[in-house]
Amino acid sequence: MINDTLFFMLIVGIIISAGMLFLFIWAAKTGQFDDSNKIVNGLLFDSVEDLNDAINKEKSLKDAKAEKLESEKEKLKKEEN
Repeated sequence: MINDTLFFMLIVGIIISAGMLFLFIWAAKTGQFDDSNKIVNGLLFDSVEDLNDAINKEKSLKDAKAEKLESEKEKLKKEEN
């Protein structure tokens, strides 16, 4: 019983490993990993407008969180009275 289970696990493991190896070789041959500088270039060449938009969005999120905390504090004060 145990030997059958181990044999089955070994066969399934070999099949899955062979499939993953096949997918990796296919991806390497079709050029899936060729664009390694895309992320780096995207970070280096952001426009000033995009950076300002990101800063403004982050600031508005912080302001919204602060307003929510203040409103919750006011609700707690009203409930205490």
